[in-house]
Amino acid sequence: LPFRRVCKVLGADITCGEMAMCTNLLQGQASEWALLRRHSSEDLFGVQLCGAYPDTVARTIDLIDRECTVDFIDINMGCPIDIVVNKGAGSSLLTKPMRMKNIIQSACGTVDKPLTVKVRTGYFEGRNRIDSLIADISYWGASAVTIHGRSRQQRYSKLADWDYIYQCARKAPDVLQVLGNGDIFSYVDWNNNTSNCPELSTCMIARGALIKPWIFTEIKEQRHWDITSNERLSILKDFVYGGLEHWGSDSKGVETTRHFLLEWLSYTHRYIPVGLLDVIPQRLNWRSPSYFGRDDLETLMASDSAADWIRISEMLLGKVPAGFSFAPKHKSNAYDSAENG
Repeated sequence: LPFRRVCKVLGADITCGEMAMCTNLLQGQASEWALLRRHSSEDLFGVQLCGAYPDTVARTIDLIDRECTVDFIDINMGCPIDIVVNKGAGSSLLTKPMRMKNIIQSACGTVDKPLTVKVRTGYFEGRNRIDSLIADISYWGASAVTIHGRSRQQRYSKLADWDYIYQCARKAPDVLQVLGNGDIFSYVDWNNNTSNCPELSTCMIARGALIKPWIFTEIKEQRHWDITSNERLSILKDFVYGGLEHWGSDSKGVETTRHFLLEWLSYTHRYIPVGLLDVIPQRLNWRSPSYFGRDDLETLMASDSAADWIRISEMLLGKVPAGFSFAPKHKSNAYDSAENG
């Protein structure tokens, strides 16, 4: 939620909560229900659910409709994570079209709000199948579908297949909105994808926003923003303020905010300032060598060392507690206070 607040300030139009598991919500897990919270700045907001069975999804949606204020409900049928797939949810549903049908129909019969679906191109690399299901997804009752241009097997490797996304959008019935997703990292990417296929309703931005949330401003203003290190620090301050408001300003709230700040910094260091690029714009799949920024703070923000991310967090939240350690979820780059003095 604090990150979405940052995105709203920077120009995002629609926001969606983090993926929540239906079984955990039905069990009343507070941590899972927290994923459905909405900030007052989120004027067009939806929640994303993940479930393996029609009755589970329908019961969860009925509960959410009674307990939460949302504008739409999204069902994730594209998550590639093993623990989700092994439960029969996420992208495993791409191999079970009848299960997809039953889930979508059950969900649509439970609530009057728009129901949307998030998918990948298919389960196996080289065996795309969403184009053959796109009309059915509309017929089953979905209002929109977001297509991530990779298969489950690809995870996040290789470039997103936008030609295939366009193919699906052109096959879709007029009543079904099709959103494209994958590798958008500049207003140029956005313009290319939307102009190449007028049948696309819009695009969803994911990792690109984690690395540079001001991408929304760039799209709105149609410019490459050569943002300064101090401007970037101000964005981090806004996140920290939102985190302390959301999780509390006691020691537990501070450390929860720090944890999510550090997870975010494990993405933001991949941004290369516009003023240092030989070729504009930066591409999402680029991996730059280490470089010196135009000032010490910009250099610090470019570091891929968790110890330097800790330093940035200490600028905003004070010293880490004794015995502190941090290991980002998506890579083996960890920090341990005992090892780092």
